[in-house]
Amino acid sequence: MLENYKQPLILNGIKLDFTKETFIMGILNVTPDSFSDGGQFNSIEAAVAQAKKMVSDGAKIIDVGGESTRPGYTRISDEEEIARIVPIIEALVKEVPAIISVDTYKSHVARAAIEAGAHMINDIWGAKADPEMAKVAAELNVPIILMHNRQTAEYENFFHDFLEDIKESIKIAKAAGVPENHIMVDPGIGFVKNLVESMETMQRLEDLVALGYPVLLATSRKRMIGSILNLPVEERVEGTAATCAFGVQKGCHMMRVHDVLQVARTVKMMDALVGKFEVQGELAPRH
Repeated sequence: MLENYKQPLILNGIKLDFTKETFIMGILNVTPDSFSDGGQFNSIEAAVAQAKKMVSDGAKIIDVGGESTRPGYTRISDEEEIARIVPIIEALVKEVPAIISVDTYKSHVARAAIEAGAHMINDIWGAKADPEMAKVAAELNVPIILMHNRQTAEYENFFHDFLEDIKESIKIAKAAGVPENHIMVDPGIGFVKNLVESMETMQRLEDLVALGYPVLLATSRKRMIGSILNLPVEERVEGTAATCAFGVQKGCHMMRVHDVLQVARTVKMMDALVGKFEVQGELAPRH
C-alpha cells in the first residue's frame, strides 16, 4: 500500500519500517491548558522524565506541543511558543533516544524546533494555516504530518470533501518541494467533525491509507470516545486502545497517544494478529 515508502524512513538513527510495525507517538504537551494533561510537564526536568517513561513504555516518537489545540484554546505568539518548546526539545535531543516531533502549525516555530534538534513536523492545519510551513519542511529536509482540518464544518459530501482536503494538503507539500517519502497524513479525528463524521472517518480509514502515505491516527482520550462510553477524559484508556486496535486492522501506521504502555501492548498484539511480523517459538507453558 505504501507506494511512496518503499524504503524505511530513518530518523535519529531509528528505523521506521511501516510494513513491519505500527509505531507509537507519545504526546508531550508543555502547555498550561491542554485538555488532558495541561501544566504537568512544563519544566524541562518533568518533560524529560515523562519522555523517558514513554520511550520505556514503547514510544519511538515524542510529539512536543507548546500550544493547546483543545476546543476554545487560546492562541499564543510564535515567540511564546518557541520559548516554551525549544529548551525542552534541546534537552530531549540530548537525553532521550527517540524521534522528536514538533506539534505546531506555525512555520517560525517549526523552524526553531528543527534547528533545536527536532526531527519532524506535525501540523494540525495540514500546511494550510501558514503558507511557509511546507517550505520549511522542504528546506530543512524533514518529514511533515498533514492533519485534516478546515475553517468550517460545512461539507457538501463529508467523506469526499474530507479526502479532497487531505489531497490538497499533499499537493501543497509536494509543490513546496517536500519529497513523497517525507509526507504523512492524519485524519484529524474530532477536528471540524461531529460524532457521526468522526465515526465514518474511522470506519473508512482504509480509503485514507489507500492514498499511499503513512497514516497517523490520533484518537487518544478524545470526545468521540467519551461520548460513546460516557466517560471523562481520565477514564478513556480502554476506548483509546480499542480505536488504535481498529486503526491497525484498517492499515494505519502510527498512533499518537497519552497512555503509551497500554496502547503499545495493544498495538503489538494487533501487529502480530494482522501479520506485520512473523510469530515464532512455542506457546508459553500453561500455569
